[in-house]
Amino acid sequence: MQRRLNGRDILYFGGLTLVLITIVLVMYMIDRQWQKMSRMEQLMREQAGDIREITNQVRGLERRIQQGVSLNQNVGLEQGELPAAFQRAHAVTQQADYSQGDWLVQAFGVNLKSLTPFISQDVYSSQVQSYILETLLIRNPDSLEWQGLLAHDWHVSEDGLTFIFKLREGLQFSDGAPLTAEDVVFTFEFIMTEAIQAPRERAYYAKIESVEAIDPLTVKFQFAEPYFNALSLAGGMEIMPKHFYEPYLDDPNAFNQSKGLLLGSGPYRLEDPKGWAPDKGGVELRRNPRYWGPVEPAFDRLIWRVIENDSARLTTFRNGEIDTYSSRPREYKQLTEDKHIQGKAQHWEYMSPVAGYSYIGWNQLRNDQPTRFAQAEVRQAMTYLIDRQRIADEIYLGYAEVAVSPFSASSKQHDPAIRARGYNQEKGIALLADAGYADRDGDGVLEDSEGRPFEFELVYFQGNEDTGRMALFLKDMLARAGILLQPKPTEWSVMLDLMKKRDFDAITLGWSSGLETDLYQMFHSSQIAGGGNNFINYSNPELDRLIEEARATVDEDTRMPLWRQAEAHLFNDQPYTFLRRSKSLVFIDRRLQNVVNTKVGLNLGQVPLENYVPAAEQRYTQ
Repeated sequence: MQRRLNGRDILYFGGLTLVLITIVLVMYMIDRQWQKMSRMEQLMREQAGDIREITNQVRGLERRIQQGVSLNQNVGLEQGELPAAFQRAHAVTQQADYSQGDWLVQAFGVNLKSLTPFISQDVYSSQVQSYILETLLIRNPDSLEWQGLLAHDWHVSEDGLTFIFKLREGLQFSDGAPLTAEDVVFTFEFIMTEAIQAPRERAYYAKIESVEAIDPLTVKFQFAEPYFNALSLAGGMEIMPKHFYEPYLDDPNAFNQSKGLLLGSGPYRLEDPKGWAPDKGGVELRRNPRYWGPVEPAFDRLIWRVIENDSARLTTFRNGEIDTYSSRPREYKQLTEDKHIQGKAQHWEYMSPVAGYSYIGWNQLRNDQPTRFAQAEVRQAMTYLIDRQRIADEIYLGYAEVAVSPFSASSKQHDPAIRARGYNQEKGIALLADAGYADRDGDGVLEDSEGRPFEFELVYFQGNEDTGRMALFLKDMLARAGILLQPKPTEWSVMLDLMKKRDFDAITLGWSSGLETDLYQMFHSSQIAGGGNNFINYSNPELDRLIEEARATVDEDTRMPLWRQAEAHLFNDQPYTFLRRSKSLVFIDRRLQNVVNTKVGLNLGQVPLENYVPAAEQRYTQ
């Protein structure tokens, strides 16, 4: 029997049709709104560019009036009129295929704990902050000469104790507030406030006696004593907006416990300068529409995703979801021969002159009690018992060299007469015997005089596969000498807490380096207390004296022998077993243009930004 539609069926289907039509209309309206928002964003960007161009022209007019140049002459921003710090970035904008737009998407191997200045403690958060917080000076990446960024001029007194900086006109933070000398003064005073959790920074700036605003665009740094790195110290201070951070002086605890308080004057900004949190799953920065600089960065957004697993990061790079990949040595050669990877990426292999080093830090004091590593003989023995050359050759496949000290072998700070200790099990065991360790019960494990086995935990970051392989390698190697190593893979945030509390036996990490390495924060005994970076509780009064003398010696020829003497103490004491310095093995998506190697490494992400994506190759266009 055939069923016919009745009135109820007609109403039902009519209602369903109405719902479908409504959904389509809603989707259409959302799409229209999205397009409208995209056009508004583009319009705002164009207006910001227009305003910047007008500002530049006005500045050019002012300069020409002051110089008595005819106003009928061209007033555009010529290369010679640009601040030196922006000339490289400006030259890139003149390339035929230059275009603004697209996103630069990268990945962090750790989940950041905080982006708040000083509260954050790692190189990853510093990388994000470098796009938001700016300094008075920056170095030219090729000549290494200082160039003015926020400051256009500076003067140093004959005694090297007074530094006067002249700020540029028209500086402003990303919320539109002007940046003046008062913000520079505030930054210093904020850091030196004891209630603010910034012990490392206070130690770093302790040589500055005062910072004074002479007028809105002039600021004076007065040093209490000579310091070899004084210009870098003053000129490299990241300037914080007084109006944004000053309220936290009344409630320091709110600042100390914050996760994402980050506002500055740089080319990028957080969409919500108070709202970032670790559960965001990464970091997204957007172009600062109020950026004061004469050259606008190309990328609309900078994005970092959190991908802790090395293999997962490589898969994500293969799929084109991130633009850069730092390769592990054991996969590097294979990737250079991979046709898919070679078709989509360029690769770089280099040892940066400022390459950092990895190490094992031996904690000498735990729970207020000396550990077995408080004895220098034990620390020396541990270095002899670790075959660092095999680690460099077998785990890092020759893309690394054995580290001798905190100083690079090419640095003037390094004494060429000091050579890395080679693997020597016999000598290591003899040193442990001198320290009171022996296999007293014949079980193959060393015990101390009270019969306690030589056993310790090695804390390492759980997301790094090569470090995990090294930990197992070390366990096997030390077992041959009668030492029980227990690898302890650990989350990054937990590692930071363990360092802060000094609650570990041994830990393997890495430090970044500079053109000249200051040992104060890592090895001076004053940096043990208050959460400083001497988290292994190492103290050597003679080393303290040498560090202090070297830092106060401005003349390089006199200073370098002091650093070499300090290096000799570290070589003898072995507070760290210095493991390796590694080459960078980097793959970068071919659509990213103007990636070049400089004296401080690749310029990718270097501020002012020098990279871009041609319009035809942009992936994230609106």
